[in-house]
Amino acid sequence: MRILVVEDEKELADALARCLRQQGYAVNIAYDGEEALEQAYLNGYDLIVLDLNLPKVDGVEVCRRIRESGSSVSILMLTARAGMEDVVQGLDQGADDYLVKRVHMIPEFLARVRALLRRDGDSRGAVLQVGDLVLDPGAMKACVKNVELTLTNKEFRVLEYLMRHAGRVISQDELLEHVWSEDSTLFSQTLKSHINSLRRKIEAAGIEGLITTIKNSGYVIGYR
Repeated sequence: MRILVVEDEKELADALARCLRQQGYAVNIAYDGEEALEQAYLNGYDLIVLDLNLPKVDGVEVCRRIRESGSSVSILMLTARAGMEDVVQGLDQGADDYLVKRVHMIPEFLARVRALLRRDGDSRGAVLQVGDLVLDPGAMKACVKNVELTLTNKEFRVLEYLMRHAGRVISQDELLEHVWSEDSTLFSQTLKSHINSLRRKIEAAGIEGLITTIKNSGYVIGYR
């Protein structure tokens, strides 16, 4: 899943992005409201983490314009402000949740991110199944016949994306865009290594031929 972090405090923005990437999310960063709007219009995000106090265009206005464009992307507001007026204004403009910035906020931040991403509105939180392979996005577990697979965060995200689009050929570029950050220096061989590792683990659990490579096109999960 792909997340945009919008925060003008560079140290905090980088820290939040680093934590999200450690959880396997693809993350982009914007340091002001204008850049946030540009990225939001150009890219498809599953979640936007949006600071209220931004230069150029403030967070409430960013939220308003995103909703005005017709986007239903989940928005988590960050605020250092003590009063509730700005928070209420942000929620009224279409934000889904808010979090007050403070020391030791990371565990709650990640919990709120997970909660927003697994909301049932667009079935992102629904358990996925292809044959005997079952994946639970909320619990971050993948099982074959009730035996849990041991996956890295990136392997899990690759598998999740393939299963969300089961039966459709997913190009290498699409996987890189949605599972890794846009500015990643990742080479295609690294993606191939993750696919091969997933194949080995799934086959070791008793399912063969579930992930297929389509020459010059990409990958597909599901029996063909």
